[in-house]
Amino acid sequence: MLAEGNARVKWVKRIVIALVVVFAFFYMITRPEDAANAVEGAVGAVWNGVESVGRFFTSLAT
Repeated sequence: MLAEGNARVKWVKRIVIALVVVFAFFYMITRPEDAANAVEGAVGAVWNGVESVGRFFTSLAT
């Protein structure tokens, strides 16, 4: 039974991932400017996080 449950979870994950990818492509095709802004915002958030971690370790080392 446990293996059967794991198989169902794997299928659900695959379906969810496929839906997210299809939605992303649809969004990119229908609203390219908004999609670019969303990606830019996500990259900016990651970059700010990396800078904050760098500042933390720099402060820790001094």
